[in-house]
Amino acid sequence: MEAGSVAAPATAPVLGEEGEGCAGLWELPVERCERRPECGRCSRPQKVCLCPFLPIHPLKVSACLYIIQHPAEESRVLRTVPLLAACLPPDKCKIVVGRRFSEDRYPELAAVCRSPNTLILYPGAEATNLEEIVVVSSSPSVMIIIDGTWSQAKDIFYKNPLFRLPKQVQIKTNISSQYVIRTQPTNTCLSTLECAAVALTIMEKNKNIQETILRPLQALCSFQLQHGAQIHHSKEHLLKNGLYDKPMPKNRRKLRRMELLVNNVKI
Repeated sequence: MEAGSVAAPATAPVLGEEGEGCAGLWELPVERCERRPECGRCSRPQKVCLCPFLPIHPLKVSACLYIIQHPAEESRVLRTVPLLAACLPPDKCKIVVGRRFSEDRYPELAAVCRSPNTLILYPGAEATNLEEIVVVSSSPSVMIIIDGTWSQAKDIFYKNPLFRLPKQVQIKTNISSQYVIRTQPTNTCLSTLECAAVALTIMEKNKNIQETILRPLQALCSFQLQHGAQIHHSKEHLLKNGLYDKPMPKNRRKLRRMELLVNNVKI
């Protein structure tokens, strides 16, 4: 016997030209995979509905959120945007799904981006702290937030000229993300729901907003951890504590980002 070969068992069926050994398999019934019924409000399966943790009535806010959602987020099971939308009136949380947004195809979004009262939440060297803008001027009426992984959000922000029109802002906060069932790049990176909660709290000057919007997220994470999910530490935490078990990237740019995380350099 040659090295690496495997001997067939003596009782193995010998298939004829017409494949008699599989004759009965083709007649077996195929089970249909049906989705579990979902709650109409929180978009969670009905058995694990989070509506008891949502506000009884949608929060009264003056600002409107436009969530620009990467298509990949729609299929994620543990999404935060449906919970955010369930906390707010329908006309105050609008979700637009896509990667590329032109004025011709999205005239309403284009008009919003050109409005002087619109801000886009995206951290960076050109971004102004949201707290500073609210203090020196009247509260903005619209906030645009990109929903996706950090690389997806970066792609959407830089490849759509419309999103360079609103004033770019960032949130200055030291709070750690409570979305512990999904890995974040750094300890202070927040989920879309958390960003919206902090931003609305600042814009509306109401601390109760943040507590109310975070409540269903806390319940979601608690439920998942009770049923076998593991806490996901940030990539920053794993690198600093020697716990990062994935191969280091060969790409120099990505490797440099890893080094910045370890050395507490803001990226």
